[in-house]
Amino acid sequence: MLRAILTLLAGGALAQALPLLLGPWLTRLYRPEDFGHYHLFAAVAANAAVVACARYEFALPLADSDAQAIALRTLCLRLLALALALSAAAALAWAIWSGLLWPLWLPAAVGALGLLSLATLNATRAQRFRSLALARVLQHGGAAIAQTGAGLAQAGLTGLIVAPIAAALASVAALGWPAPAGASRPQVLAAARAHRSFPLLNTPHAFLGALQDTLAIALVAASLGPAAAGAWGLALRYLKAPASLVGGAVSQALYPRLAGGGCTAAGRALVLRTMGLLALMAAPLVAGLWWLGPWLFGWAFGPDWTGAGELARALALYIGLHFVASPLGVVTMAWQAQAWALKLALVGQVLFVAALAAGLAWGGLAGAGWAVSAAMALYFGWYFSRLATWPLCPVQPAASGALP
Repeated sequence: MLRAILTLLAGGALAQALPLLLGPWLTRLYRPEDFGHYHLFAAVAANAAVVACARYEFALPLADSDAQAIALRTLCLRLLALALALSAAAALAWAIWSGLLWPLWLPAAVGALGLLSLATLNATRAQRFRSLALARVLQHGGAAIAQTGAGLAQAGLTGLIVAPIAAALASVAALGWPAPAGASRPQVLAAARAHRSFPLLNTPHAFLGALQDTLAIALVAASLGPAAAGAWGLALRYLKAPASLVGGAVSQALYPRLAGGGCTAAGRALVLRTMGLLALMAAPLVAGLWWLGPWLFGWAFGPDWTGAGELARALALYIGLHFVASPLGVVTMAWQAQAWALKLALVGQVLFVAALAAGLAWGGLAGAGWAVSAAMALYFGWYFSRLATWPLCPVQPAASGALP
């Protein structure tokens, strides 16, 4: 597992370094308003893409045979085609309502991100960690490079939107296009029934989780304008970068170790060790943001982005807790606790949105950050305590589940 994590971390480090290094340049090539519109578009696209395959792609590491994996890939591609058609209709309605053309890129974004999720889980099943690391570099680093080029070409908001779509497709190519390889209709239906907990439990979980980000951007934009939404999006993008780097690598290595094993003593011990290590890594991140956040954002991104620095300080505690929690999303899937995870996630999402709205009314952007940190400290505290004391399974569970 350590070797797999290090391989994924190496790719992830480069993938995150490029956007972080190019970010100060990007904030000088694009206006805060451009970033506000872009982050709203990206949130909507992610919201649709995360459920484009009804989360059946996350069943691939649990498939008990190659034939079932082929059937799952076939099913995912058919569902993705349906999601593409629905997103195209939604994009047309959005463009007509807003009088803008950039929403028409929505189906391209949904298709690229949905296909990337399927290719990623397909590679995870095969434990092709080098390919996964390369794909992360292409997705995140390639998007930042392409956005920089588009900014230099004065492509504006369209450049911000199209660059990540192209990078996602390049990542899919690096992972290998997940061809269905000719599964029959009965095989597809059998695979769908065997893993029906994914659409029934995990799809609403994943959709509502992504909806939280969409609602957050929409609330900030409605309350304070697109420039403030740009500051919110920029701050979250940078603050969650460490969680994306470490969390993605840890979860991709942890999931195969826990899958099929249930909540055994060894599995729970592994989760506890992972939590402790992540907490040690998160502590200096929180302290650094409290101490240097406002100065660092103002220095790196320019005077137009000082509000993002104050927001970074306010969100520091939430970011640290999210850093620890992010890789642990695979645990409840492996432990057959999808229903519990869905209920807890709903509580957390309501707390997040309510705290954000109250904070915006109380103290603007920074007030929203402090309110979110306080509310989510309670939520994550309960979550971590439950994982640490999770009851052991008396028998080996069947290989099914859903990723929260």
